Amino acid sequence: MRSFNTRLSLLFLALVLVLTGALGAVGLRTAVAVTEETEQRLNRTLAADLATQFQPYLHDAIDHAAIEDKIAYLVGINPRIDLYLLGGDGMIKAGYVHTDADASPTMQFVETAPLDAFMAGAAAPIRNADPLDPDRQVPFSVAPVSIMGEQGCYLYVVLGGQRYESVAGLVAESGIARAALGGIGLVLLATLLVGLLAFAFLTRPLRRMEDTVAAFASGHLDRRLRTDAPGLTRRTDELGALARAFDQQADTLVANLEELSRTDQLRRDLVANISHDLRSPLASVQGYLETIRLKLDGGDRAALERYLDTALRNTARLNRLVMQLFELSKLDAQQVQPNPEPFAMTDLVQDVAMQVAPRAEAAGITLETDLPDAAPMTHADIGLVERALVNLLDNALQHTPMGGTVRLVAETEADGVRVRVSDTGAGIPAADLPHIFERFYRAEKARTNGGDLSKTGAGLGLAITKKLVELHGGTLSVQSAVNRGTTFSFLLPAWRKEQLAVG
Repeated sequence: MRSFNTRLSLLFLALVLVLTGALGAVGLRTAVAVTEETEQRLNRTLAADLATQFQPYLHDAIDHAAIEDKIAYLVGINPRIDLYLLGGDGMIKAGYVHTDADASPTMQFVETAPLDAFMAGAAAPIRNADPLDPDRQVPFSVAPVSIMGEQGCYLYVVLGGQRYESVAGLVAESGIARAALGGIGLVLLATLLVGLLAFAFLTRPLRRMEDTVAAFASGHLDRRLRTDAPGLTRRTDELGALARAFDQQADTLVANLEELSRTDQLRRDLVANISHDLRSPLASVQGYLETIRLKLDGGDRAALERYLDTALRNTARLNRLVMQLFELSKLDAQQVQPNPEPFAMTDLVQDVAMQVAPRAEAAGITLETDLPDAAPMTHADIGLVERALVNLLDNALQHTPMGGTVRLVAETEADGVRVRVSDTGAGIPAADLPHIFERFYRAEKARTNGGDLSKTGAGLGLAITKKLVELHGGTLSVQSAVNRGTTFSFLLPAWRKEQLAVG
Protein backbone atom coordinates (compact mmCIF):
# COMPACT_ATOMS: atom_id res chain seq x y z
CA MET A 1 0.00 0.00 0.00
CA ARG A 2 1.44 3.33 -1.08
CA SER A 3 1.93 5.99 1.59
CA PHE A 4 0.43 9.45 1.33
CA ASN A 5 3.87 10.89 0.63
CA THR A 6 4.37 8.41 -2.25
CA ARG A 7 0.98 9.22 -3.74
CA LEU A 8 1.63 12.93 -3.41
CA SER A 9 5.08 12.57 -4.98
CA LEU A 10 3.75 10.55 -7.90
CA LEU A 11 1.01 13.11 -8.48
CA PHE A 12 3.57 15.93 -8.38
CA LEU A 13 5.82 14.00 -10.80
CA ALA A 14 2.92 13.58 -13.22
CA LEU A 15 2.10 17.28 -12.98
CA VAL A 16 5.73 18.22 -13.60
CA LEU A 17 5.89 15.94 -16.66
CA VAL A 18 2.68 17.39 -18.03
CA LEU A 19 3.97 20.89 -17.33
CA THR A 20 7.25 20.03 -19.04
CA GLY A 21 5.44 18.84 -22.15
CA ALA A 22 3.14 21.84 -22.15
CA LEU A 23 5.99 24.32 -21.68
CA GLY A 24 8.05 22.57 -24.35
CA ALA A 25 5.19 22.63 -26.83
CA VAL A 26 4.35 26.24 -26.07
CA GLY A 27 8.02 27.21 -26.19
CA LEU A 28 8.60 25.54 -29.53
CA ARG A 29 5.45 26.97 -31.06
CA THR A 30 6.40 30.38 -29.74
CA ALA A 31 9.90 30.02 -31.17
CA VAL A 32 8.50 29.02 -34.54
CA ALA A 33 6.02 31.91 -34.47
CA VAL A 34 8.75 34.38 -33.53
CA THR A 35 11.02 33.00 -36.26
CA GLU A 36 8.28 33.20 -38.87
CA GLU A 37 7.27 36.70 -37.79
CA THR A 38 10.88 37.90 -37.85
CA GLU A 39 11.57 36.32 -41.22
CA GLN A 40 8.38 37.75 -42.71
CA ARG A 41 9.20 41.21 -41.41
CA LEU A 42 12.75 41.06 -42.73
CA ASN A 43 11.56 39.82 -46.13
CA ARG A 44 8.44 41.92 -46.38
CA THR A 45 9.70 43.73 -49.52
CA LEU A 46 11.39 40.65 -51.00
CA ALA A 47 8.55 39.86 -53.40
CA ALA A 48 8.30 43.50 -54.47
CA ASP A 49 12.03 43.62 -55.19
CA LEU A 50 11.87 40.36 -57.18
CA ALA A 51 8.79 41.57 -59.07
CA THR A 52 10.75 44.56 -60.35
CA GLN A 53 13.50 42.23 -61.62
CA PHE A 54 11.17 39.56 -63.10
CA GLN A 55 8.62 41.83 -64.71
CA PRO A 56 10.60 42.21 -68.01
CA TYR A 57 10.41 38.39 -68.41
CA LEU A 58 6.61 38.29 -68.10
CA HIS A 59 5.32 40.67 -70.80
CA ASP A 60 4.55 38.56 -73.89
CA ALA A 61 5.31 35.15 -72.42
CA ILE A 62 6.90 33.70 -69.34
CA ASP A 63 10.62 33.42 -70.01
CA HIS A 64 11.27 30.44 -67.75
CA ALA A 65 14.93 30.16 -68.72
CA ALA A 66 15.68 33.76 -67.84
CA ILE A 67 13.69 33.57 -64.64
CA GLU A 68 15.44 30.35 -63.56
CA ASP A 69 18.83 31.87 -64.25
CA LYS A 70 17.87 34.87 -62.16
CA ILE A 71 16.51 32.66 -59.41
CA ALA A 72 19.62 30.50 -59.46
CA TYR A 73 21.62 33.61 -58.70
CA LEU A 74 19.22 34.60 -55.90
CA VAL A 75 19.19 31.09 -54.45
CA GLY A 76 22.90 31.27 -54.12
CA ILE A 77 22.31 34.25 -51.84
CA ASN A 78 19.16 32.94 -50.04
CA PRO A 79 18.47 29.24 -50.61
CA ARG A 80 15.38 29.27 -48.36
CA ILE A 81 12.79 30.56 -50.87
CA ASP A 82 10.35 29.05 -53.36
CA LEU A 83 8.68 31.28 -55.96
CA TYR A 84 5.29 30.95 -57.64
CA LEU A 85 3.54 32.99 -60.30
CA LEU A 86 -0.16 33.18 -59.53
CA GLY A 87 -3.05 34.44 -61.57
CA GLY A 88 -5.53 36.92 -60.22
CA ASP A 89 -7.71 34.02 -59.02
CA GLY A 90 -4.76 32.37 -57.27
CA MET A 91 -4.14 29.73 -59.94
CA ILE A 92 -0.51 28.62 -60.06
CA LYS A 93 0.89 29.52 -63.50
CA ALA A 94 4.50 28.59 -62.74
CA GLY A 95 6.55 27.44 -59.80
CA TYR A 96 10.24 27.56 -59.09
CA VAL A 97 11.17 25.25 -56.22
CA HIS A 98 14.83 25.15 -55.25
CA THR A 99 14.70 23.72 -51.73
CA ASP A 100 13.99 20.31 -53.25
CA ALA A 101 14.75 19.80 -56.91
CA ASP A 102 12.35 16.82 -57.20
CA ALA A 103 9.40 18.57 -55.54
CA SER A 104 6.50 19.97 -57.49
CA PRO A 105 3.35 21.82 -56.46
CA THR A 106 0.41 19.67 -55.45
CA MET A 107 -2.07 22.53 -55.53
CA GLN A 108 -3.62 24.35 -58.47
CA PHE A 109 -4.88 27.36 -56.60
CA VAL A 110 -3.62 29.40 -53.67
CA GLU A 111 -6.05 31.34 -51.48
CA THR A 112 -5.76 35.03 -52.31
CA ALA A 113 -7.27 36.57 -49.14
CA PRO A 114 -4.02 36.25 -47.12
CA LEU A 115 -2.10 37.67 -50.09
CA ASP A 116 -4.34 40.74 -50.24
CA ALA A 117 -4.09 41.16 -46.47
CA PHE A 118 -0.28 41.10 -46.67
CA MET A 119 -0.22 43.72 -49.42
CA ALA A 120 -2.71 45.82 -47.41
CA GLY A 121 -0.14 46.00 -44.57
CA ALA A 122 -1.67 43.52 -42.07
CA ALA A 123 0.49 42.70 -39.05
CA ALA A 124 2.85 39.75 -39.25
CA PRO A 125 2.88 36.85 -39.08
CA ILE A 126 0.50 36.07 -41.92
CA ARG A 127 0.47 32.49 -43.17
CA ASN A 128 -0.80 30.79 -46.29
CA ALA A 129 -0.65 27.31 -47.77
CA ASP A 130 2.61 25.92 -49.13
CA PRO A 131 1.88 24.66 -52.68
CA LEU A 132 4.19 21.72 -52.00
CA ASP A 133 2.17 20.73 -48.90
CA PRO A 134 -1.40 22.07 -48.67
CA ASP A 135 -1.65 21.08 -44.99
CA ARG A 136 1.27 23.30 -43.95
CA GLN A 137 0.85 27.04 -43.36
CA VAL A 138 4.00 29.07 -44.03
CA PRO A 139 5.09 32.72 -43.94
CA PHE A 140 5.42 34.40 -47.31
CA SER A 141 6.10 37.59 -49.22
CA VAL A 142 3.93 38.68 -52.12
CA ALA A 143 3.82 41.50 -54.67
CA PRO A 144 1.54 42.33 -57.60
CA VAL A 145 2.83 41.59 -61.12
CA SER A 146 1.48 41.64 -64.66
CA ILE A 147 1.74 38.32 -66.50
CA MET A 148 1.34 38.43 -70.32
CA GLY A 149 -0.85 41.52 -69.99
CA GLU A 150 -3.02 40.10 -67.20
CA GLN A 151 -3.21 42.56 -64.34
CA GLY A 152 -3.76 41.63 -60.67
CA CYS A 153 -1.44 38.64 -60.70
CA TYR A 154 0.87 37.74 -57.82
CA LEU A 155 4.51 36.92 -57.29
CA TYR A 156 4.21 34.53 -54.33
CA VAL A 157 7.43 33.85 -52.40
CA VAL A 158 7.35 31.05 -49.78
CA LEU A 159 9.87 31.80 -47.04
CA GLY A 160 11.73 28.84 -45.60
CA GLY A 161 10.38 26.27 -48.01
CA GLN A 162 10.40 22.61 -47.08
CA ARG A 163 13.62 22.91 -45.11
CA TYR A 164 11.51 23.98 -42.03
CA GLU A 165 8.67 21.58 -42.52
CA SER A 166 8.49 20.72 -38.80
CA VAL A 167 9.24 22.13 -35.36
CA ALA A 168 11.83 19.44 -34.88
CA GLY A 169 13.61 20.79 -37.93
CA LEU A 170 13.72 24.23 -36.40
CA VAL A 171 15.11 22.87 -33.14
CA ALA A 172 17.69 20.83 -34.99
CA GLU A 173 18.81 23.94 -36.86
CA SER A 174 18.62 26.34 -33.90
CA GLY A 175 21.16 26.11 -31.11
CA ILE A 176 19.28 28.79 -29.19
CA ALA A 177 16.08 26.70 -29.26
CA ARG A 178 17.96 23.63 -28.07
CA ALA A 179 19.58 25.63 -25.29
CA ALA A 180 16.24 27.09 -24.24
CA LEU A 181 14.64 23.66 -24.11
CA GLY A 182 17.57 22.33 -22.13
CA GLY A 183 17.26 25.20 -19.66
CA ILE A 184 13.56 24.55 -19.25
CA GLY A 185 14.30 20.89 -18.64
CA LEU A 186 16.89 21.70 -15.95
CA VAL A 187 14.55 24.12 -14.21
CA LEU A 188 11.74 21.57 -14.15
CA LEU A 189 14.09 18.86 -12.91
CA ALA A 190 15.26 21.13 -10.10
CA THR A 191 11.61 21.93 -9.34
CA LEU A 192 10.82 18.23 -9.19
CA LEU A 193 13.65 17.50 -6.77
CA VAL A 194 12.82 20.46 -4.54
CA GLY A 195 9.14 19.50 -4.60
CA LEU A 196 9.84 15.90 -3.58
CA LEU A 197 12.04 17.08 -0.71
CA ALA A 198 9.37 19.59 0.34
CA PHE A 199 6.67 16.91 0.29
CA ALA A 200 8.83 14.62 2.41
CA PHE A 201 9.34 17.45 4.90
CA LEU A 202 5.67 18.46 4.92
CA THR A 203 4.37 14.91 5.35
CA ARG A 204 6.75 14.09 8.20
CA PRO A 205 4.30 15.54 10.78
CA LEU A 206 1.60 13.33 9.26
CA ARG A 207 3.78 10.27 9.80
CA ARG A 208 4.30 11.25 13.44
CA MET A 209 0.57 11.81 13.76
CA GLU A 210 -0.08 8.41 12.20
CA ASP A 211 2.24 6.71 14.72
CA THR A 212 0.50 8.37 17.66
CA VAL A 213 -3.00 7.59 16.37
CA ALA A 214 -2.02 3.97 15.68
CA ALA A 215 -0.58 3.62 19.19
CA PHE A 216 -3.75 5.12 20.67
CA ALA A 217 -5.91 2.76 18.61
CA SER A 218 -3.87 -0.23 19.81
CA GLY A 219 -4.66 0.55 23.43
CA HIS A 220 -2.03 3.07 24.53
CA LEU A 221 -4.63 5.59 25.70
CA ASP A 222 -2.02 7.90 27.22
CA ARG A 223 -0.46 8.76 23.86
CA ARG A 224 -0.98 12.37 22.79
CA LEU A 225 0.47 14.55 20.07
CA ARG A 226 1.17 17.33 22.55
CA THR A 227 3.80 15.04 24.11
CA ASP A 228 4.83 12.92 21.11
CA ALA A 229 5.07 15.89 18.72
CA PRO A 230 4.71 19.11 20.73
CA GLY A 231 5.69 21.28 17.79
CA LEU A 232 2.77 19.91 15.80
CA THR A 233 0.12 21.08 18.27
CA ARG A 234 1.64 24.57 18.37
CA ARG A 235 1.26 25.06 14.63
CA THR A 236 -1.37 27.52 13.46
CA ASP A 237 -2.20 25.77 10.19
CA GLU A 238 -4.60 22.92 9.39
CA LEU A 239 -2.17 20.25 10.68
CA GLY A 240 -1.95 22.02 14.03
CA ALA A 241 -5.73 22.26 14.23
CA LEU A 242 -6.02 18.55 13.37
CA ALA A 243 -3.44 17.62 16.04
CA ARG A 244 -5.22 19.66 18.71
CA ALA A 245 -8.57 18.20 17.66
CA PHE A 246 -7.16 14.66 18.01
CA ASP A 247 -5.81 15.38 21.50
CA GLN A 248 -9.14 16.87 22.56
CA GLN A 249 -11.05 13.93 21.14
CA ALA A 250 -8.66 11.49 22.80
CA ASP A 251 -9.07 13.26 26.16
CA THR A 252 -12.84 13.20 25.77
CA LEU A 253 -12.82 9.53 24.80
CA VAL A 254 -10.65 8.56 27.77
CA ALA A 255 -12.85 10.62 30.09
CA ASN A 256 -15.94 8.91 28.68
CA LEU A 257 -14.35 5.50 29.13
CA GLU A 258 -13.51 6.35 32.73
CA GLU A 259 -17.05 7.61 33.25
CA LEU A 260 -18.44 4.41 31.72
CA SER A 261 -16.21 2.36 34.00
CA ARG A 262 -17.33 4.37 37.02
CA THR A 263 -20.96 4.12 35.93
CA ASP A 264 -20.61 0.39 35.49
CA GLN A 265 -19.16 0.13 38.98
CA LEU A 266 -22.03 2.23 40.30
CA ARG A 267 -24.45 -0.04 38.48
CA ARG A 268 -22.96 -3.08 40.15
CA ASP A 269 -23.05 -1.32 43.50
CA LEU A 270 -26.64 -0.26 42.82
CA VAL A 271 -27.71 -3.82 42.09
CA ALA A 272 -25.94 -5.05 45.21
CA ASN A 273 -27.40 -2.30 47.39
CA ILE A 274 -30.92 -2.68 46.04
CA SER A 275 -30.68 -6.43 46.54
CA HIS A 276 -29.57 -5.89 50.13
CA ASP A 277 -32.06 -3.11 50.86
CA LEU A 278 -34.94 -5.11 49.47
CA ARG A 279 -33.91 -8.57 50.62
CA SER A 280 -33.25 -7.68 54.26
CA PRO A 281 -36.56 -5.99 55.07
CA LEU A 282 -38.50 -8.52 53.01
CA ALA A 283 -36.87 -11.33 54.95
CA SER A 284 -37.57 -9.47 58.20
CA VAL A 285 -41.22 -8.88 57.29
CA GLN A 286 -41.61 -12.51 56.25
CA GLY A 287 -40.02 -13.74 59.46
CA TYR A 288 -42.14 -11.55 61.72
CA LEU A 289 -45.34 -12.45 59.86
CA GLU A 290 -44.55 -16.15 60.16
CA THR A 291 -43.90 -15.67 63.89
CA ILE A 292 -47.16 -13.80 64.30
CA ARG A 293 -49.02 -16.57 62.48
CA LEU A 294 -47.57 -19.22 64.80
CA LYS A 295 -48.48 -17.24 67.94
CA LEU A 296 -51.93 -16.07 66.95
CA ASP A 297 -53.68 -18.68 69.11
CA GLY A 298 -52.00 -18.13 72.47
CA GLY A 299 -49.13 -15.77 72.02
CA ASP A 300 -48.23 -12.69 74.05
CA ARG A 301 -50.21 -9.75 72.65
CA ALA A 302 -47.48 -7.24 73.47
CA ALA A 303 -44.94 -9.34 71.60
CA LEU A 304 -47.27 -9.65 68.64
CA GLU A 305 -47.67 -5.88 68.55
CA ARG A 306 -43.88 -5.42 68.57
CA TYR A 307 -43.58 -7.84 65.66
CA LEU A 308 -46.29 -6.01 63.75
CA ASP A 309 -44.69 -2.64 64.44
CA THR A 310 -41.35 -3.84 63.13
CA ALA A 311 -42.98 -5.38 60.06
CA LEU A 312 -44.89 -2.14 59.40
CA ARG A 313 -41.72 -0.05 59.73
CA ASN A 314 -39.92 -2.25 57.23
CA THR A 315 -42.83 -2.25 54.77
CA ALA A 316 -42.99 1.55 55.08
CA ARG A 317 -39.26 1.70 54.42
CA LEU A 318 -39.68 -0.54 51.41
CA ASN A 319 -42.45 1.69 50.14
CA ARG A 320 -40.26 4.79 50.55
CA LEU A 321 -37.38 3.06 48.75
CA VAL A 322 -39.59 2.08 45.82
CA MET A 323 -41.02 5.59 45.62
CA GLN A 324 -37.51 7.07 45.69
CA LEU A 325 -36.38 4.76 42.91
CA PHE A 326 -39.42 5.73 40.86
CA GLU A 327 -38.83 9.43 41.51
CA LEU A 328 -35.13 9.19 40.63
CA SER A 329 -35.89 7.31 37.42
CA LYS A 330 -38.30 10.06 36.34
CA LEU A 331 -35.67 12.71 37.09
CA ASP A 332 -33.05 10.80 35.11
CA ALA A 333 -35.46 10.47 32.18
CA GLN A 334 -36.21 14.23 32.39
CA GLN A 335 -39.88 13.47 32.86
CA VAL A 336 -40.09 16.00 35.70
CA GLN A 337 -40.22 19.64 34.58
CA PRO A 338 -40.49 22.46 37.12
CA ASN A 339 -43.41 24.87 37.04
CA PRO A 340 -41.83 28.00 38.55
CA GLU A 341 -43.93 30.53 40.38
CA PRO A 342 -43.15 33.35 42.82
CA PHE A 343 -43.37 32.46 46.52
CA ALA A 344 -41.85 33.51 49.83
CA MET A 345 -38.96 31.20 50.75
CA THR A 346 -39.23 32.17 54.41
CA ASP A 347 -42.83 30.91 54.52
CA LEU A 348 -41.86 27.60 52.87
CA VAL A 349 -38.93 27.10 55.25
CA GLN A 350 -41.18 27.78 58.22
CA ASP A 351 -43.79 25.29 56.94
CA VAL A 352 -41.23 22.54 56.38
CA ALA A 353 -39.73 23.15 59.83
CA MET A 354 -43.17 22.71 61.38
CA GLN A 355 -43.64 19.45 59.45
CA VAL A 356 -40.48 17.81 60.80
CA ALA A 357 -40.62 19.38 64.27
CA PRO A 358 -42.45 16.38 65.83
CA ARG A 359 -39.81 13.97 64.52
CA ALA A 360 -37.00 16.16 65.85
CA GLU A 361 -38.65 16.40 69.25
CA ALA A 362 -39.19 12.65 69.40
CA ALA A 363 -35.50 12.06 68.58
CA GLY A 364 -34.35 14.54 71.22
CA ILE A 365 -32.91 16.93 68.59
CA THR A 366 -33.25 20.69 68.72
CA LEU A 367 -34.61 22.18 65.48
CA GLU A 368 -33.77 25.83 64.93
CA THR A 369 -34.69 28.25 62.14
CA ASP A 370 -32.96 31.47 61.22
CA LEU A 371 -34.99 33.55 58.79
CA PRO A 372 -34.47 37.13 57.61
CA ASP A 373 -37.06 39.75 58.42
CA ALA A 374 -37.41 40.64 54.73
CA ALA A 375 -36.37 38.43 51.85
CA PRO A 376 -37.10 38.69 48.12
CA MET A 377 -39.67 36.43 46.54
CA THR A 378 -38.26 33.28 45.02
CA HIS A 379 -39.07 32.06 41.50
CA ALA A 380 -39.13 28.24 41.52
CA ASP A 381 -41.36 25.18 41.69
CA ILE A 382 -42.61 25.27 45.27
CA GLY A 383 -43.44 21.55 45.37
CA LEU A 384 -40.01 20.45 44.17
CA VAL A 385 -38.23 22.87 46.51
CA GLU A 386 -40.28 21.56 49.42
CA ARG A 387 -39.27 18.01 48.47
CA ALA A 388 -35.60 19.01 48.44
CA LEU A 389 -35.86 20.69 51.85
CA VAL A 390 -37.62 17.67 53.38
CA ASN A 391 -34.91 15.36 52.03
CA LEU A 392 -32.15 17.54 53.51
CA LEU A 393 -33.89 17.73 56.89
CA ASP A 394 -34.50 13.96 56.90
CA ASN A 395 -30.81 13.43 56.20
CA ALA A 396 -29.79 15.89 58.95
CA LEU A 397 -32.11 14.31 61.56
CA GLN A 398 -30.95 10.83 60.59
CA HIS A 399 -27.27 11.67 61.24
CA THR A 400 -27.65 13.89 64.30
CA PRO A 401 -27.46 12.18 67.71
CA MET A 402 -29.81 12.86 70.61
CA GLY A 403 -29.07 16.23 72.13
CA GLY A 404 -27.76 17.61 68.84
CA THR A 405 -29.03 20.55 66.82
CA VAL A 406 -30.35 20.94 63.28
CA ARG A 407 -30.51 24.48 61.90
CA LEU A 408 -32.53 25.63 58.91
CA VAL A 409 -31.30 28.99 57.61
CA ALA A 410 -32.49 31.26 54.77
CA GLU A 411 -30.17 34.10 53.68
CA THR A 412 -30.62 36.89 51.17
CA GLU A 413 -27.89 37.16 48.52
CA ALA A 414 -27.41 39.31 45.44
CA ASP A 415 -28.65 36.58 43.10
CA GLY A 416 -31.50 35.27 45.23
CA VAL A 417 -32.14 33.36 48.44
CA ARG A 418 -29.72 30.76 49.82
CA VAL A 419 -31.00 27.96 52.03
CA ARG A 420 -28.70 26.11 54.44
CA VAL A 421 -29.42 22.94 56.44
CA SER A 422 -26.81 22.29 59.14
CA ASP A 423 -26.44 19.59 61.76
CA THR A 424 -24.07 18.81 64.62
CA GLY A 425 -23.65 15.15 63.72
CA ALA A 426 -20.53 13.08 63.19
CA GLY A 427 -19.72 14.78 59.88
CA ILE A 428 -18.53 13.25 56.62
CA PRO A 429 -14.91 12.14 56.03
CA ALA A 430 -13.08 14.11 53.33
CA ALA A 431 -12.66 10.95 51.22
CA ASP A 432 -16.43 10.49 51.08
CA LEU A 433 -17.40 14.09 50.21
CA PRO A 434 -16.87 13.75 46.40
CA HIS A 435 -19.26 10.77 46.34
CA ILE A 436 -21.92 11.92 48.78
CA PHE A 437 -24.43 12.72 45.99
CA GLU A 438 -24.02 9.39 44.23
CA ARG A 439 -27.02 7.14 44.47
CA PHE A 440 -26.78 4.32 47.02
CA TYR A 441 -23.56 5.76 48.40
CA ARG A 442 -23.35 5.89 52.18
CA ALA A 443 -20.60 7.46 54.19
CA GLU A 444 -21.38 5.01 57.01
CA LYS A 445 -20.93 1.43 55.91
CA ALA A 446 -22.72 -0.25 58.82
CA ARG A 447 -26.37 -1.21 58.58
CA THR A 448 -28.87 -1.90 61.28
CA ASN A 449 -29.29 -5.37 62.60
CA GLY A 450 -32.25 -7.48 61.82
CA GLY A 451 -33.04 -5.74 58.57
CA ASP A 452 -34.63 -2.73 60.32
CA LEU A 453 -33.92 0.20 58.00
CA SER A 454 -35.84 2.78 59.91
CA LYS A 455 -32.66 4.53 61.08
CA THR A 456 -30.58 4.42 57.90
CA GLY A 457 -31.20 5.64 54.38
CA ALA A 458 -30.78 3.85 51.09
CA GLY A 459 -28.51 6.58 49.70
CA LEU A 460 -31.09 8.01 47.31
CA GLY A 461 -32.30 11.12 49.16
CA LEU A 462 -29.27 13.28 48.41
CA ALA A 463 -29.13 12.11 44.77
CA ILE A 464 -32.79 13.13 44.35
CA THR A 465 -32.20 16.46 46.08
CA LYS A 466 -29.26 17.23 43.82
CA LYS A 467 -31.42 16.55 40.74
CA LEU A 468 -34.22 18.76 42.07
CA VAL A 469 -31.85 21.68 42.70
CA GLU A 470 -30.24 21.28 39.27
CA LEU A 471 -33.68 21.45 37.64
CA HIS A 472 -33.79 25.06 38.85
CA GLY A 473 -30.31 25.84 37.53
CA GLY A 474 -28.73 25.67 40.98
CA THR A 475 -25.97 23.65 42.58
CA LEU A 476 -26.22 21.67 45.79
CA SER A 477 -23.01 22.06 47.79
CA VAL A 478 -21.79 20.47 51.01
CA GLN A 479 -19.32 21.39 53.74
CA SER A 480 -18.45 18.98 56.50
CA ALA A 481 -15.93 18.35 59.25
CA VAL A 482 -15.63 15.09 61.16
CA ASN A 483 -17.13 15.31 64.67
CA ARG A 484 -18.30 18.87 63.98
CA GLY A 485 -21.24 18.46 61.61
CA THR A 486 -22.36 18.98 58.02
CA THR A 487 -23.97 21.83 56.09
CA PHE A 488 -25.85 21.51 52.79
CA SER A 489 -26.80 24.65 50.86
CA PHE A 490 -28.33 25.75 47.56
CA LEU A 491 -29.30 29.07 45.94
CA LEU A 492 -32.62 29.82 44.26
CA PRO A 493 -33.11 32.85 41.99
CA ALA A 494 -35.10 35.84 43.15
CA TRP A 495 -38.36 36.68 41.40
CA ARG A 496 -38.38 39.78 39.19
CA LYS A 497 -41.43 41.62 37.92
CA GLU A 498 -40.48 41.04 34.28
CA GLN A 499 -40.86 37.28 34.87
CA LEU A 500 -44.58 37.81 35.40
CA ALA A 501 -45.13 38.26 31.65
CA VAL A 502 -42.91 35.29 30.83
CA GLY A 503 -44.54 33.07 33.41
